[in-house]
Amino acid sequence: MKRTLILLSAAVLFWGCSAGLNAERALSGGAKALQAASITDAQVQEYVHQYIVQLDAQSKVLPESNAYTQRLRRLTKGITAVDGLPLNFKVYQTNEVNAFACADGSVRVYTGLMDLMTDDELLGVVGHEIGHVALKHSKKQMKQAILASALRDGIASTGSVAAALSDTGLGEIGEALMGAQYSQKQEFQADEFGYNFLKSSGRNPWAMAMAFEKLQSLSGGTTTGGKAATGSSVSQLFSTHPPTSDRIEKVSKKATADGYIRPSK
Repeated sequence: MKRTLILLSAAVLFWGCSAGLNAERALSGGAKALQAASITDAQVQEYVHQYIVQLDAQSKVLPESNAYTQRLRRLTKGITAVDGLPLNFKVYQTNEVNAFACADGSVRVYTGLMDLMTDDELLGVVGHEIGHVALKHSKKQMKQAILASALRDGIASTGSVAAALSDTGLGEIGEALMGAQYSQKQEFQADEFGYNFLKSSGRNPWAMAMAFEKLQSLSGGTTTGGKAATGSSVSQLFSTHPPTSDRIEKVSKKATADGYIRPSK
């Protein structure tokens, strides 16, 4: 926190020395940045939820009677919360190969991913995404996005954290949600969470490695931590991840050491 305060002070000084920039606005921007730096879990959840409500309205959410939704309900039966945070699952009808979980407990799975994966593989990917929420990675990403916006724009603070955050707009929160950049350490931690998620659900954790193999194959087999070579929607799952081959090897070794046998298909 001390380092954050130093950076914010430097930013305010920079704004104050810039030609034509109102000093009062710069100080307000600094206040907003301070608020963003101290944002709570509940405030992140509330702000993210605003975007999810909008995204659900703009997407084709499949009804409970749909076979895709019924499949997801069956796979996630009994999975109602993580670390006290209630989870809610929905399916988006789209050919995109993707899934994401948010700090408000919303988990969204795309039909393109469901078509590609077996039940165990799909649950492994979902577990990985939930892991980012359970391990507070999502909250950290949102705080960074809000802080970056405050430092960049110097938007005036209203004195209320919730109101100040609203100034950044739902568009920015959406970009941060859909383009979250996690560190290699965070990705490996989420992989381990997904691995244990499968085990606790009575599933074979080999499915994690097999899911990665399918995604790697779909992306042309060249994902190395950057965007997928094809530029397809699957790249979202790999945009900042560690090399897929490393993840496959890590999960495979763990599953073997734990006495699990790789499924034939």
